[in-house]
Amino acid sequence: MPSSVRTIFRILFCTLLLAVFWLALMPAPNIAKLVSWQDKIEHALAFATLALLAYAGWPRHPLRIAAGLLLYGAAMELAQSQTRHRFGDPWDWVADAVGLLVLVPLVMRGYADSARI
Repeated sequence: MPSSVRTIFRILFCTLLLAVFWLALMPAPNIAKLVSWQDKIEHALAFATLALLAYAGWPRHPLRIAAGLLLYGAAMELAQSQTRHRFGDPWDWVADAVGLLVLVPLVMRGYADSARI
């Protein structure tokens, strides 16, 4: 992948990283819930999206990205616990990890395949 395309993914990743953290600290909007664990699905999807963008921007560092995003998720929950309108939930962090764990094996396989070429 050309470095200019990786740069675009890096910018998108950093922008989304800031946006997700900001949204996590804002008062929770009233939205219709389709299932009781919808929040956990949203966490897993958000972290899978963050991971995909990060892997596209830094394809040689999948484990560092996963570790960094796990720390980011923990920091987000700690920050939420310091607000009056949100609360930190360890299960949200688990959902973040699930979003990452679905992708890490796929990314690692792709990384191993590209290293053989």
